[in-house]
Amino acid sequence: QVQLVESGGDLVQAGGSLRLSCAASGSIGSINGMGWYRQVPGKQRELVASFTSGGPTTYTDSVKGRFTISRDNAKNTVYLQMNSLKSEDTAVYYCNADLVDSSRWPRVYRLYWGQGTQVTVSS
Repeated sequence: QVQLVESGGDLVQAGGSLRLSCAASGSIGSINGMGWYRQVPGKQRELVASFTSGGPTTYTDSVKGRFTISRDNAKNTVYLQMNSLKSEDTAVYYCNADLVDSSRWPRVYRLYWGQGTQVTVSS
């Protein structure tokens, strides 16, 4: 069984920084990509940043130059460094991973989600 656990969400003043972490654990066969999404009440979940193995890193326009996604392959962990935070960055942040759960059959890539972590930016 695979789990994604996010951490690092907090209340921060505008202009501040936070680093979110998302650790994937369990029977992980391989990971094709990981990403961060965010959602505010009444709106659809939107992509913040993502990467795929051997592919480009993608950022939504509103975070380019402020947020950086990175990964630690040995720990199956993805990070989101968020700088120069704005009030409009307030949301629940979710990570996802496109991976193979070696305990499931067939062994194909499936999308898994974490439970979310709240980021609140006060102006």
